Amino acid sequence: MSTKDFIEKDYYKVLGVPKDATEAEIKKAYRKLAREFHPDANKGNAKAEERFKEISEANDVLGDPKKRKEYDEARALFGNGGFRPGPGAGGGSFNFDLGDLFGGGAQGGQGAGGFGGGLGDVFGGLFNRGSSGTTRVQPRRGQDIESEVTLSFTEAIEGATVPLRMSSQSPCKACSGTGDANGTPRVCPTCVGTGQVARGSGGGFSLTDPCPDCKGRGLIAENPCDICKGSGRAKSSRTMQVRIPAGVADGQRIRLRGKGAPGERGGPAGDLYVVVHVDAHPVFGRKDDNLTVTVPVTYPEAALGGEVRVPTLGGPPVTLKLPPGTPNGRTMRARGKGAVRKDGTRGDLLITVEVSVPKDLSGKARDALEAYREATAGEDPRAELFQAAKGA
Repeated sequence: MSTKDFIEKDYYKVLGVPKDATEAEIKKAYRKLAREFHPDANKGNAKAEERFKEISEANDVLGDPKKRKEYDEARALFGNGGFRPGPGAGGGSFNFDLGDLFGGGAQGGQGAGGFGGGLGDVFGGLFNRGSSGTTRVQPRRGQDIESEVTLSFTEAIEGATVPLRMSSQSPCKACSGTGDANGTPRVCPTCVGTGQVARGSGGGFSLTDPCPDCKGRGLIAENPCDICKGSGRAKSSRTMQVRIPAGVADGQRIRLRGKGAPGERGGPAGDLYVVVHVDAHPVFGRKDDNLTVTVPVTYPEAALGGEVRVPTLGGPPVTLKLPPGTPNGRTMRARGKGAVRKDGTRGDLLITVEVSVPKDLSGKARDALEAYREATAGEDPRAELFQAAKGA
């Protein structure tokens, strides 16, 4: 809004009060209108939101004795009907062009009435507004929430929808999120509803900080709500069904956009961060996108070769073909039987062979092993080991 538009606005008319209204009458009128047109009571109504801004702007000026006096003097100087230059220099009217005042006319220097420079600078400082002149109570983004969930090994691999009970700050029900017991907070005069104040950092630059008076809300409660103490936010609990994607790993932190605490005055909700814990599985392990499993085999299977059935997670078994002479600890691969990747494909199942040594032997099995030992008596599997150790 330009300075011209700002001075032309009739704030008394906006609030529906006479020009000689008392402070109490102005406050009463503002509270009644603010309660009627507050955004929280008119969700999705753009006209009501615009009306609320006009009401807050009018109260910001008329509710402050100093600003009201300066506003009245300015309108008296230029006429209650706005900036309307008179037809001539007589009769107390001004004979000048508005461009000289608001457009930084070609003459420069002092203009009518002895004002030097642009009136935009004068009235911008007078009413605590920048060049845009707009008083706006800014929307606020909701807070981010962090929660934890514990999944079974299978749920982590395949994905799962789990209920999460969360506590967060949401609009206070007692005051409809206004922070004021009467539901009529006023625009913060320090930040003019923006929730931020500028501070110089040198070199012609400035930084913004949350307003210290309204704590970044842009509104100040004259009668703080007993429940939220004027913050407009109160603790609430809710249960949400959250989808955990397939292939999530233990300790992974997942971000769910827009699932956090609700925003204020139409602001977006925050995000939900979920830290995932995964229970161990009695059979399977995990290495990146691959699953791991250790499969015991008999000595004859390892020595002579053969086919071994291997379990998979959530699917039918696969058949592993052991080549003759498979050593203990050898790892083989079953492709596509692992964890789900981000692109929807799957990793592999890494199968480690473990030669099983029986603790108890039947008489027939013992006789067979004794015969095998006699047949291989001349072989020493440790000969190469000692030879290597001697040469080192």
